[in-house]
Amino acid sequence: MTGVTKEQVLETLKTVRGPDLEHDIVELGMVSDVFISDGKVYFSITVPAESAKELEPLRLAAERVIKEMPGVKGALVALTADKKAGSGAAPVSRPQPQAGHDHHGHAHAPPQQPRAGKLGVPGINAIIAIASGKGGVGKSTTAVNVALGLQANGLRVGILDADIYGPSMPRLLKISGRPTQIDGRIINPMENYGLKVMSMGFLVDEDTAMIWRGPMVQSALMQMLREVAWGELDVLVVDMPPGTGDAQLTMAQQVPLAGAVIVSTPQDLALVDARKGLNMFKKVEVPVLGIVENMSYFIAPDTGTRYDIFGHGGARKEAERIGVPFLGEVPLTMNIRETSDAGTPLVATEPNGIVAGIYREIAAKVWQQLGGQPQRAAPAIVFE
Repeated sequence: MTGVTKEQVLETLKTVRGPDLEHDIVELGMVSDVFISDGKVYFSITVPAESAKELEPLRLAAERVIKEMPGVKGALVALTADKKAGSGAAPVSRPQPQAGHDHHGHAHAPPQQPRAGKLGVPGINAIIAIASGKGGVGKSTTAVNVALGLQANGLRVGILDADIYGPSMPRLLKISGRPTQIDGRIINPMENYGLKVMSMGFLVDEDTAMIWRGPMVQSALMQMLREVAWGELDVLVVDMPPGTGDAQLTMAQQVPLAGAVIVSTPQDLALVDARKGLNMFKKVEVPVLGIVENMSYFIAPDTGTRYDIFGHGGARKEAERIGVPFLGEVPLTMNIRETSDAGTPLVATEPNGIVAGIYREIAAKVWQQLGGQPQRAAPAIVFE
C-alpha cells in the first residue's frame, strides 16, 4: 500500500465541521502545516486565541478521523492560536494548579507547588530543565548522565527530549522503534537503563527535517509532556533545545519547572550565551539550580598532561558572580564522546569510573537544591 498523501489528509478533514457548523475546517482555511512522516500525520488548526480551550473537541475530532485513515499510524494535531481569527468568544478560564502526591515506600521529592497558571503533571513530583545558551556544549550528554545519576542515587527518573528540531535521546540512550499508545491517545514512553524517555525522535525518522512553526512546536511539547504515561516519577529531566526560543519559553511559562540547570563550556563566548539562558529563567521566575562547566579540561590519555583547551573556571566564576550554585566540572574525554555516540552513557555502563562519579555528585547537588535529602546510592548495575 502506498503512503497517505497530503491531498488525502485534506480530503478527509473536509468531513470535520468548523465552529460555524456549516462549513468544514478545510473550506474555512483553518488547516495548515500538513506534514507526513513514516505514516504519522502532523498538522495544525488555526483558531481564535480566546476560544482555544472551547475548541479542543474540534482538534480531537480532526485527530480521530485522520487516525482512522488506512495507512495512518498516528496523528499529532495542534491548535494554532490566532488572535485575529474570529471574535466574541467567552474568555478562556485558566486551569487551577494541582499539587503533587506523596508515595510511601520510596525515596521521593517533596511535592512541588506549581506556580499560578501552571498545571502540574500527575505522578511527577519535580520537573527540572537542563539548558544551555548555545548548542555544542554537551547539554544533552549532561542531561542523560545527570538523569542516570539521580537514578543511581535512588530516585525514579524520566527524560523528556524537548528539542523538536534536533532530538538526541534515541541515539544517546540507544533506543529504537516507535512508542505504543493506550486507547489511541496516551503514549507509552520508551525505556532503557531504567529511564522512561519521550522524544520526537521516536516519532519521525532520524534524517527527517522538522519544518514547523512555533505553535506546532509548542503543541507537540505539551502533548509529549502531558499525554505520556510517565507513571510515578520523582524527577522528570527535560533536555531543552539550545537558546531562548519558542520551546524554551513554552516550557518555562506553561510547565511548573522546579528549577533549571545551565550547562556551559568555560570560554567567554559560551558564557555570554549562558547568561541569556539564566536571564530568561529569572524573568519567568524559574529557580536556577546551578551551573555545570562541561569540557572543563582535557587530560591526555598517553601522558596524563592536563590541557585547558577552552580555558578553565569561567562557569564557576559566573556562578559566583550571579549567586547560584556551581555544580561541578566535567572533563573533556574521548570516553564521554565514544559512549555518547554508542548510546552507552558512562553513569550506566561505567558506574565506578571517575567521570560517572562527577555526574553523580552533580545529580546529588541538584537533588539537594530541590529540597531532597541525600539518598543511599542504589546498587550499581552495568549494562553490557
